[in-house]
Amino acid sequence: MLLAELSWPAVNALSRDTPVVLPIAALEQHGTHLPLFTDSFLIGEMARRAQAALGDRVLFAPVTWLGNSHHHLDFAGTMTAAPRVYLDMLRTMIDCLLTHGFKRIVLLNGHGGNSVPGQQVLFEVRQHHRERKDLLLLLANYWALGSDPAPSIPGLQHKIEHACQWETSMMMHLRPDLVSGYERTAKVDWGNPFSPGVRAWTMPDVSAAGHVGEPALATAEIGEELARIYAADVVRFLTRVVEWDGRSLNG
Repeated sequence: MLLAELSWPAVNALSRDTPVVLPIAALEQHGTHLPLFTDSFLIGEMARRAQAALGDRVLFAPVTWLGNSHHHLDFAGTMTAAPRVYLDMLRTMIDCLLTHGFKRIVLLNGHGGNSVPGQQVLFEVRQHHRERKDLLLLLANYWALGSDPAPSIPGLQHKIEHACQWETSMMMHLRPDLVSGYERTAKVDWGNPFSPGVRAWTMPDVSAAGHVGEPALATAEIGEELARIYAADVVRFLTRVVEWDGRSLNG
């Protein structure tokens, strides 16, 4: 079900055990070869496929395109919420759903920069409602739900990065009209920024062009298979949310 297409009485008639999915993404630079809306396009496609598979068992909100993207602000066109504003925005959206009585809320994430603030918000909400045992508050990065596509796709790099072969391939599959010049991009290695520690960084620290990885290796065929694998992961994850018994820690 799509929240945007329902009337308020239709929403009010739903079981409050219906999971509500908030797809969150970004409007930020993706190198010289991809559109700024890449993350939002991709998470929108994951949500679309999951909605088609799950039907009326899950309620999907529209994609929230404004994300936590301060580390990309050196590149023209990037739009971002200030970090605390972004936390407050997510908190407010979740509070709205709780006010309406919904108990199973999933932040379905399409942008790496949203992961930490998304987890922080869920932690804060859970602590605020410590007495409740019926809440299921989750964040799920669509690219990290279990499957490792690399072994099954010939020529695929070992991991997803930023505006990389993986994202470029998926955009070539979904919106080839918005991809240009990827074959002329140079390989950019992420390196080892003080691992296993975590270094604070901005994108120019890593890449002057704004991408990481090797977009020149992208193909639409790789993108089609990646989209299929990731969408199937999302459906399996949300099915677990639907089938949660309402009490257990695990699902």
